[in-house]
Amino acid sequence: MGISERLAALTSLSSALEYLHERQHIEPGGLNDWDIMQETPESHNVVLRKLAHTVSGRKTTLAIHTARAAVSLAMLAPGKSRWRGAGSLFLAASSSVLQARHRYGTDGSDQVAMLTQTATGLARLSRDSRTQDALLWYVSMQAGLSYAVSGWVKLVGDKWRSGAALPGVMRTRTYGWEPAFRLTQKYPRAAKVLQHSVLAMECGFPIVYLARGRLARPVLASVLGFHTANAFVMGLGRFLTSFESMHPMVAYTTTPKTHPAAAGRDDRAVKAAGLLLAAGAAASIALAAQRRAVVLEGHRTSRTITTRHGNVLQFETGGQDDADTPVLVFCAGLASTSEHFAWITERFAYGSDYAVVAYARAGYAGSRRRTPAPYTLTESVDDLEDLIGQVVPAHRKVVLVGHSLGGELIRRVSSRIADRVAGMVYLDPSHPAELQRSKRQSDGAKDLRDTLIHASRYLKLGTGVVMSRTEWLDKLPARYRHRVFAQYTDARLWNAARREWAAAEKEFRSFGGDIDPLPFPGLLIAAQQTVDQDPDHLLLYHELTQAHEGPNQGGLQVIEGADHDSVLTDARFAHQAAQLMADFLKQALEGGGKDIKAAVKGAAK
Repeated sequence: MGISERLAALTSLSSALEYLHERQHIEPGGLNDWDIMQETPESHNVVLRKLAHTVSGRKTTLAIHTARAAVSLAMLAPGKSRWRGAGSLFLAASSSVLQARHRYGTDGSDQVAMLTQTATGLARLSRDSRTQDALLWYVSMQAGLSYAVSGWVKLVGDKWRSGAALPGVMRTRTYGWEPAFRLTQKYPRAAKVLQHSVLAMECGFPIVYLARGRLARPVLASVLGFHTANAFVMGLGRFLTSFESMHPMVAYTTTPKTHPAAAGRDDRAVKAAGLLLAAGAAASIALAAQRRAVVLEGHRTSRTITTRHGNVLQFETGGQDDADTPVLVFCAGLASTSEHFAWITERFAYGSDYAVVAYARAGYAGSRRRTPAPYTLTESVDDLEDLIGQVVPAHRKVVLVGHSLGGELIRRVSSRIADRVAGMVYLDPSHPAELQRSKRQSDGAKDLRDTLIHASRYLKLGTGVVMSRTEWLDKLPARYRHRVFAQYTDARLWNAARREWAAAEKEFRSFGGDIDPLPFPGLLIAAQQTVDQDPDHLLLYHELTQAHEGPNQGGLQVIEGADHDSVLTDARFAHQAAQLMADFLKQALEGGGKDIKAAVKGAAK
């Protein structure tokens, strides 16, 4: 405990002195200006925000750091007094209080030191050796997790497997070092071997508990070398002392009980951790099964149809059964749900003369993909065509509404059923040439692919239990939130999105033609952030609107302040989009679209 206490104290001392030296960052306009820090996620909790507010003053913050430095120096002195426990707990508590105050500048080293100080502080104050051993085991197991999880997460990323990670880090201004970068370029094979060695060390760290402790010294020595190199090359000096503060506990818990230093050690914490892990795994499996049931069940009003591919599509309908008006058919985007349209569909279903149909593509929600054939976007277009043919009465026209990838799908299906289309509405849609003509979209394609792959893999392992609700989800109408969250914690959505994006990326990169003319009115509603951040996308949007021929075109409309998702999920923006749609439909049907309305009436008769 003494070694761990002192190493953690060195971390706290370094941290406190650094903040005292860089105190200009807490001034107004600084990196840690409290007026800005109050908007961070940690400060959304009222209790934490009030607690952080009490130490947000300049004098108070500097006084706490001064006290931390003084206590850290005292902790470096020799001794085994129980007062050392109080010192460790003070350092841990003060570090925790200052987390929200110093969002920028706190990093993994501070959290690890806080973990060690909490455990050693409680152990010092406890008179029960069993409690002390349990606390030391806790830190030891945390050390094993920190390295193993870090390694396995790196292993998922192709940059670490390919050998591109180390040169990439070395060339950055924050953590890089030019001489090291040049060495990676001069000796690429050695750099790759070094990266793979780091991966092996981190992924295999738990072997330290095998062979009756004989592996402890070589494993801990290799980790020490790793942190020492990082300290000199990457400037991560505090990581050296903070992570090394856990190693004495690892050495203690891996020592055979026959050794005098570990005689009488209580190892029941390991069994308790195993039971908790098993209970957690069982709970995650049960929760995943319950969420899967919610996803597959759908809404109380959900129905299904079977397409030509054998796929089963789940859909919902609403609104007026009026033969004089078209049916609005909504097609969601990639990794999206039909509930994303809730603000808009409810507006039309309950406040207009239109009927609405919202469905989930095969693999999403309660829709099932049954075909064994390789997936292409044509499959989804076929399914959408079959949905319209089976659900929308033959005498009624349709208005196709698509968001993101759904915008491309409705464009493709519209040419097949042109005689049934009264109009089209694109909501921040995809363009088949976007990966060729937009550098931003092309650069982001790989990141999107990796995200979908990782999400589907992790959720298959039952990690949905630890997923938190995102802010956008709680902006949807309340009655849809539970089911949407269940879908996002279920691997099915991510598997479907992964499959769709693989096909879409392949087709988009090979797209070589022009957008075919479409003989009906069209409206494109763009999110301001999309066109502001990517001017190339604005040009693509103009191409889509110009493809629609005839009078009463809706053209291009931009919703100020909206981004790609909030144009649907945020009620303010969604209601604006719904109003633009309503105005467009009125113009298309009552203006140059009178012929359409007359045709609908004639078909009804």
